[in-house]
Amino acid sequence: MSQVKQNDTVKVHYTGKLTDGQVFDSSVDRGEPIEFTMGQGQLIPGFEKGLLDMEVNEKKTINIPKEEAYGEPREELIQEVAKNQLPEDLEPKVGMGLVSKTPDGREMNLVVKEVKEESIVVDGNHPLAGKDLVFDLEVVEIK
Repeated sequence: MSQVKQNDTVKVHYTGKLTDGQVFDSSVDRGEPIEFTMGQGQLIPGFEKGLLDMEVNEKKTINIPKEEAYGEPREELIQEVAKNQLPEDLEPKVGMGLVSKTPDGREMNLVVKEVKEESIVVDGNHPLAGKDLVFDLEVVEIK
């Protein structure tokens, strides 16, 4: 039986959960496994590490500490933005998702954390930053 190793292209079904059991993402629900090449940094490090040496049809549950997931929330990714810098037709609300362009043209997802009279506070951290994660994995195919 072949085993997952670096540079393999693999198809994997997964269910991602928080440590309290709350599901935040699942390929099983979508009906399609994800396909990616190991070692290219497309997924969080702990996910790829957990897949190494698994065989086709093998299932297992892995625990990924936040350091091997999305890391700690970074204070510099939380910023206050004056309302006059927002599009005129935008009515910001707490929890609303926004997209901003960085000076080098990349898009950055932000979440409104606070709405003040003259400004809003936005958070560019990944929503799962600071959290330990649990994944149920099943290797569907190794190419």
